[in-house]
Amino acid sequence: MNKIFFIAKKELLTYFKSPIAYIILIIAIAIFNIFFFMIVDQNREASLKDVFQVMEFMFVFLAPLLTMGVFSEEKSTGTMEFLMTAPLTNTAIVLGKYLGVLFFFSIMLSMTFVYYGIIEYFGTPDRLTTLTGYLGVWLEGAFFLAIGVMTSSWTRSQIVSAMTSYVILFLIYFSISFTKYFSGSAEIIIRQISTWSHLENFAVGIITIGDLVYYLNGIFICIVLTRLSIENRLWR
Repeated sequence: MNKIFFIAKKELLTYFKSPIAYIILIIAIAIFNIFFFMIVDQNREASLKDVFQVMEFMFVFLAPLLTMGVFSEEKSTGTMEFLMTAPLTNTAIVLGKYLGVLFFFSIMLSMTFVYYGIIEYFGTPDRLTTLTGYLGVWLEGAFFLAIGVMTSSWTRSQIVSAMTSYVILFLIYFSISFTKYFSGSAEIIIRQISTWSHLENFAVGIITIGDLVYYLNGIFICIVLTRLSIENRLWR
């Protein structure tokens, strides 16, 4: 366990040593701020429901940028071989790197908690709905990051990693748009695949076992596939 957190800490520090991470952080928070004030001014209600949907959309684009170098950079620079020969298990390497990027994402998300303070000061928001909304956004971000880490383990190229992540994320995010062309079981399956329908429940204060299983299973599957990729050394 200590080795996992050591790798996570090293990965987190790597982000703060990179100007790219600061640029992503500043741009993301700036965009969130703009949409927060626009949404509150337009809706005139003490709710973050629409803000959570904006965050979800933004994380589709941000997750690949945050994860594209997690393994790809290690491979391209040749440091992956040193990491693999260290007294670490493949599981510890994967979990450590994933937790590192997840910590960075959590810091980014925590910087938006001020939004709740603002609507609490000027109105009477539903605290439970806000809490479940943040939980849903965090779980979805964790799922997106797991996909990004997985694709980063498949290639030496950070660009290829990011583009592959975008393809997968666009498919699961925008798949809800195709439900109008299907009916019956096909429509149900597409809705279950789409992340949009799951976050919508959290945003209105509803937590279901199905939604939790969707995100946790998605993260677990991506972590397992990442480990298999590392174990079989697919970067060669």
